[in-house]
Amino acid sequence: MRIVEKPWGYEEIWAETDRYVGKILYIMAGCRLSLQKHAKKEETVRVMQGSLILTTADESGSLTTHILQAGNSFHVPPGTIHRFGAGEHLVILAEVSTTELNDVIRIEDDYAR
Repeated sequence: MRIVEKPWGYEEIWAETDRYVGKILYIMAGCRLSLQKHAKKEETVRVMQGSLILTTADESGSLTTHILQAGNSFHVPPGTIHRFGAGEHLVILAEVSTTELNDVIRIEDDYAR
């Protein structure tokens, strides 16, 4: 297990093999991850606590916001433009993905990465 500090909080990588990765994301209130997509990485998230502000884009690039509550999940196929955000003090997401952890194509980022 390892902790990876992020400008929006941190992630706890609790499982890592050559075929999959399991993480818990801790996102601070009012923070959000990059609007991003992945070339190869495929992931599924499940909200464990709090509310997830999920932004997705359709084929034309139009953004839509969804609110996911504890117990809800969302699958992110490769190429899907998406962003995760937290409205409450702490949102915890369980994420299971393929192993391409650095496969992040940032479209917009609050932290100038």
